[in-house]
Amino acid sequence: MWTTIQQIFPYAIMFTIPLLITALGGLFSERSGVVNIGLEGLMVIGSFASAFTISKLETNWPGHTITSIWIGILVAAAAGLAFSLLHAFASIHLNANQVISGTAINMIAGALTVFMSRNITGSGNIRLTNGFPPFDVWGLSDIPIIGPLIFTKTYWTTWLILLIVLFSSFVLRKTAFGLRLRSCGEYPQAAEAAGVNVRKMRYIGVLISGAFAGLGGAIHLVTIAGEFNGTVSGLGFLALAALIFGQWRPLGILAATLFFGFASTVANVSQVIPQLADFPPILLKVFPYAITLIALVIFSKSSQAPKAAGEVFDSGKR
Repeated sequence: MWTTIQQIFPYAIMFTIPLLITALGGLFSERSGVVNIGLEGLMVIGSFASAFTISKLETNWPGHTITSIWIGILVAAAAGLAFSLLHAFASIHLNANQVISGTAINMIAGALTVFMSRNITGSGNIRLTNGFPPFDVWGLSDIPIIGPLIFTKTYWTTWLILLIVLFSSFVLRKTAFGLRLRSCGEYPQAAEAAGVNVRKMRYIGVLISGAFAGLGGAIHLVTIAGEFNGTVSGLGFLALAALIFGQWRPLGILAATLFFGFASTVANVSQVIPQLADFPPILLKVFPYAITLIALVIFSKSSQAPKAAGEVFDSGKR
């Protein structure tokens, strides 16, 4: 059993990282008062932008594979940020329904990226010839118990995202920017009375969510998928569930995404693990989504969502 856990855990972390950074982006948006259910679409945009960039660089700049991948990841974050402007403008300036706006983002992103891929490359799929190579952390991978679990078959993106999570937790709790952002999601009229530009802070929150979701799509591409095909397998929706499951806290989201990542890994590798081969594959495949629904039902009663999340900001309301 321990051997099985050792085999699964590195892959569970690999599945967790794109979920984690995307859910963290959703946290910034909802803490500012804007619900962003368009995370799935923003991940697809990031996946397409990174796949196209990396494939072009691999062709025109051979011998610089790792640099090309890092450039692709940065382009994905920029593309997610730019596309999230649509949601920010509709939600904040046009006072549109945030759920409908986010749904439109999801629908547009999938269709637009496949259309662009077919017109630019001649195919709806963009396959990468190389991805990030996993590595064992020197010295730490030999630590008993935790070494084989955490420090083997790891990626540089894993450590980058964990640093972003810790930094985000600090920013939201201890800095003036974080307190202003949170106040816009709790009591926006009071924040405005205190001199905070609520609309500006909400724009920043949505743009951060777009950049992080684009980053999540790119990491999913270079570590798990290996090709762009117009979808990220519903990870954006799972990230929304992890945001609720984690009670809108960075470390809570870390725990929730690790749980979902582990459940997804079990479902994906069940047929090659003798201990799990006896379970019907369909049960293991639906396991992460069934757990998501159960978690949402259980935690909906004790939800600690920002009080003004999803509400249109009206400066005249008291």
